[in-house]
Amino acid sequence: MDADFLLIRKIEKGNEQAMDQFVLKHYPKIYQYCLLRVRDHGYAEDLTQETFLKFFQAFERYKHYGKALNYLYVIAGNLCKDHFRKEDRMEVYEMSEEIAVEHMGQVEKRMEIYEALDKLPEEIREVVILFFFQEISQKEIARMMGIKLSLVKYRVSRAKKLLAKYLGEGE
Repeated sequence: MDADFLLIRKIEKGNEQAMDQFVLKHYPKIYQYCLLRVRDHGYAEDLTQETFLKFFQAFERYKHYGKALNYLYVIAGNLCKDHFRKEDRMEVYEMSEEIAVEHMGQVEKRMEIYEALDKLPEEIREVVILFFFQEISQKEIARMMGIKLSLVKYRVSRAKKLLAKYLGEGE
């Protein structure tokens, strides 16, 4: 039995402390995922909060089959897609004016990575974020996205080649 299962059972019984624990446990990963998708701290925070709101609104219909975090990723992914559809805009880069000179190299490299990610097709970008940044197994990604494992493996392989090309690192 996993820890989420126990928390979910407590939440079902109306335990608000368990609800807080659940949010605190998963908030950082969902926030990071949203931030990687929208690259704006304010929007990422809003989308993360909306993810948990939607989760708890649909809680009565939720059936715990293993990893609640995967379900949260699905909700967050849909909200991020909706965000861009509604806004009909490109992803925004947020940079502080107070970036120290010694950190500029890191910022430039991060910007190169973001630009390379933006060049990827949406379905490949989604797999890249989940696999490389969120460290979710390929098997779990396949289950979350409702696609075959072989397709996830292909997308990871294709992403590696494309990112190497876009980042000027060759094959």
